Amino acid sequence: MKFVKYESCQRVPIKSWCDPVEEGAMEQAINLSKMPFVYRHVALMPDCHQGYGVPIGGVVACKDVIIPNAVGVDIGCGMTALQTNIPIKEVDVHQIENILTVIKQTIPVGVDHHEEEHEWEGFDNAPDIPIVQQELNSARKQLGTLGGGNHFIELQENEEAGKRLWVMLHSGSRNFGYKIAKEYHQKAVKLCELWYSDIPNKDLSFLPIGTKEAREYIKAMNFAVEFALANRLSMMNKIKEIIKSFLGEEELPPIMYDVCHNYARLENHFGRNVWVHRKGAISARYGETGIIPGSMGTCSYIVTGLGNVDSFQSCSHGAGRRMGRLEASRTLTVEECNRDMEGIFFQGWGRDRKGNVDLGEAPQAYKDINAVIDAERDLVTPIIKLTPIGVVKG
Repeated sequence: MKFVKYESCQRVPIKSWCDPVEEGAMEQAINLSKMPFVYRHVALMPDCHQGYGVPIGGVVACKDVIIPNAVGVDIGCGMTALQTNIPIKEVDVHQIENILTVIKQTIPVGVDHHEEEHEWEGFDNAPDIPIVQQELNSARKQLGTLGGGNHFIELQENEEAGKRLWVMLHSGSRNFGYKIAKEYHQKAVKLCELWYSDIPNKDLSFLPIGTKEAREYIKAMNFAVEFALANRLSMMNKIKEIIKSFLGEEELPPIMYDVCHNYARLENHFGRNVWVHRKGAISARYGETGIIPGSMGTCSYIVTGLGNVDSFQSCSHGAGRRMGRLEASRTLTVEECNRDMEGIFFQGWGRDRKGNVDLGEAPQAYKDINAVIDAERDLVTPIIKLTPIGVVKG
C-alpha cells in the first residue's frame, strides 16, 4: 500500500496502491468516503483513474446498499486467457497474420454485431425484468462480439520454459449491460431525489438492499455477468477453431482462466457481510488465479491472489490509463506509437468519427504494467508473464 488518506471531510480513510492518484479520481474517492454506508475504507488499486462517479480501479464495500455506478456501465466485463500446447517456435509470422485476419473477419468488433441470432441456454432463464426482456433480442446478436474501446483479442507467448502460444481476450456484456446500468442508475437518481438523500453528486446515487429496485438490479446485474462470460467463451471457442484450421492442432487443452472486473457481490469482510463493488478491479483471494493485462504492445500477467484484507481481497484489472483517448490522439504521433508496436502484428490505427487517426489505445496512453504489478506485490504474486505477438482491437 502506498498511502492512507484521511481528512476531516471524510467518514472513512482511503487506502491506495496508486501513487500518485490523479486529481479527478481522488475527488471521486473522497466523495465515496463521505457516504454513510461505506464500510471501513475506500481502496484504490494501482491502475486507478477517473471514471463515472467512482474511480476505475476502485473497490468499495457498502452496508445494505448497492451503487450502480460503482459497478460501471460494462457489467461483467472481464478477461479470458487460454494456454495452448502449441510450441511458439512452430508458429511463424505469416500464420499469426492469417489467424488474426480471419479472427477479425469472423468476430464482429466495435459497434458491429452478428446478423443472425446466437443461441445460449441462459436466454431461456432470463429474469422477468422489463429492461432485460426488452434487450434480449438485441443481445442474441451481440453474443460472440468483441465491442470497442479497450477490448481486444491477443495472441501471446509465455516467457517461461517451454514457450507456448496463448490467447487472451477482453470483453464484456456489450450494449446489454450498458442498458441495464443506465436504467438502474436513473432509478437510483430518482429515488435519492425523492428521499432528499445527502450525496455529493448524482453519480453516487444508490439503491437500498431490500427495495424492489435493488432486487431487480442485482438480478439483472448477475444476468449481465453471466452473459458477459458466455460472450467471452463464445469468442474463445471460435478462436480455437480458427487456430486449429491454420496450425493443425487436433485438440487445444482446457487450460483456461477467466476473471470479471465490473460487478458487486455480497462478501464477508472484517466480520460483516457487505456488498463489495469492484469497478475495474478483480478478486484476489488467497490462491485465486487472476489475469492482469497490459496495453497493446506490452506484456500481461497471470497472477495468484494473496488475500490482502486491506484491498478487500482485490487487485488491479490492468495497466490503467495515464491519459484519456482524446489527449492521447492530440499529443502522441503515429511514428512513436508504431515504434512501440514493432514486432507485434496489428492492422494499424483506426480513425475517429471526424476521420482523424485514433491513438487512444496506443501503449503510451497506459501506465507501465510492470510498475503496476510492482505496486501490488502485497496483493498478488505474478506467476506467468505473457508477451504479445499479435492483437485485434475493438
